[in-house]
Amino acid sequence: MRVHITREDALEAEIDQRVGVSRRSAYVSAAVRTALDDETRWELIQGAIGAIDDDDDRPWGADVGECVRSQRRADGLRVG
Repeated sequence: MRVHITREDALEAEIDQRVGVSRRSAYVSAAVRTALDDETRWELIQGAIGAIDDDDDRPWGADVGECVRSQRRADGLRVG
């Protein structure tokens, strides 16, 4: 699809310097795709906040770090 987008001259010059005039559209499309993917990822992360209750009945209890440390200490094959 063909669209008309205005950009600052300095931005256009930097894009041209990095990828060349012939790759300008592909570069801008990739940048927009990356930005949309990032926003989608953040929306998913924000939507998941609070999905796990803050109770102490989980197998790891209230302190996840201590649970991991105790599992590591119990591992007889662990070095160090």
